[in-house]
Amino acid sequence: MRIATYNINGIKARLPRLKEWLEETRPTVACLQEIKTMDEGFPADEFEAIGYQAIWHGQKGFNGVAILADGVKPIEIQRGLPGDETDEQARYLEAEVNGVRIASIYLPNGNPQPGPKFDYKLAWMERLRRHARQLWEAEIPVALVGDYNVIPHDHDVWSPRAMADDALMQPASRDAYARMIGDGWTDAIDTLYPGGGRWTFWDYQAGAWQRDHGFRIDHLLLSPELADRMTGAGIDKAYRGREKASDHTPVWVDIAD
Repeated sequence: MRIATYNINGIKARLPRLKEWLEETRPTVACLQEIKTMDEGFPADEFEAIGYQAIWHGQKGFNGVAILADGVKPIEIQRGLPGDETDEQARYLEAEVNGVRIASIYLPNGNPQPGPKFDYKLAWMERLRRHARQLWEAEIPVALVGDYNVIPHDHDVWSPRAMADDALMQPASRDAYARMIGDGWTDAIDTLYPGGGRWTFWDYQAGAWQRDHGFRIDHLLLSPELADRMTGAGIDKAYRGREKASDHTPVWVDIAD
């Protein structure tokens, strides 16, 4: 079973690239972020034509998450992150696929910081941790995957100095992420490649892709029940270099049956 995450940065604009990736790599589950469309605009029929069924949580113009599964319909468990009934941003979708609980996560960016957007980011992360703890305590196989908008370590960015003032690298952001890891979640990429130097995002500006000025913000967190079954993980870097690509690239983990 391959579980993948991909911040597609606009599903309508990137649909040809997304379908290419799905057909060429055939992940069992693909979690998408920043679909940037209302629910009625989601192109479910395009995915059904290549064998994928989907659920989605859309929002006009920004945010939005989805879960696609190869040959089966994801069973929706939770739409929206619990803990704040006033939060209407479409950033969390949780489903069960083939006996595994999987969440597609688009964590707030938090810029500019300090300010209300950064405060919202930290509050959202604490809500995520509380919900994740409940899932962890249930002792079921869980994957919390997506765009976390956190650079966990200095070795996860091409230049720590260049990103020092960004919300993605603030001590409070890193501490919140580290507390989740400390609760018992396994960061698949960091576990298998502890030396870092593997990016999942390259900005469109200043030739970041051409100069390999990237960083790692797309993460796959596994519960102990799933981490014990991990057989591999990786980053499909080449897809960032294709025409009209997202500024993120797919990240995946393989799980033994």
